[in-house]
Amino acid sequence: MRGLEQIPFLYDAGLAFLEATGLGSWRQWLVAGARGLTLDVGCGTGRNLVLYAAGSRPIGLDPHVEVLAAARRRAPGTPLVLGRAEELPFRAGAFDTVVSGLVFCSVGDPARGLAEVRRVLAPGGALRMMEHVRADGRLEAWLQDAAQPFWTWLTGGCRPNRDTEGAVRAAGFLVDDGGRRARGTMRRFAARDGSP
Repeated sequence: MRGLEQIPFLYDAGLAFLEATGLGSWRQWLVAGARGLTLDVGCGTGRNLVLYAAGSRPIGLDPHVEVLAAARRRAPGTPLVLGRAEELPFRAGAFDTVVSGLVFCSVGDPARGLAEVRRVLAPGGALRMMEHVRADGRLEAWLQDAAQPFWTWLTGGCRPNRDTEGAVRAAGFLVDDGGRRARGTMRRFAARDGSP
């Protein structure tokens, strides 16, 4: 069975509701800071692709043909690539910005995916991310853990109990606290390679 994330009209309907109830301004922030050649990793149905300003040149990447077809309809002039975060088909240092919106909860090997993001970012490049993360409270985290197997099956890969922000830091990125926002289990932040 395909999960909800791979059925474009269901995925878009769910995101449209979330964007109308507050996620829309976070999505605007996510793409607003992109500069230069930008990789939208896990672009899905292309909801970000139509929001980029003239100062960025986005390329969308997603592992699912069905959602890339929807992205093609939504953003017909944007280059799209079939691929996975864990094996980015681009040369090292190719991108000025990498954008990830609600993606790394579904990446099979997030550490490998984040290492690939670091590899394709140019020196001084930025990762801009919006994700839901593991809850801070014990009860909420326990509920996420209990729901995770069914939720991952239903959605086709999403893991609601993943500490993606912690994984970004563990991968060697420095999170810019100035733009970081937290609302419940949602996070948005920009990060740069922390290598000296």
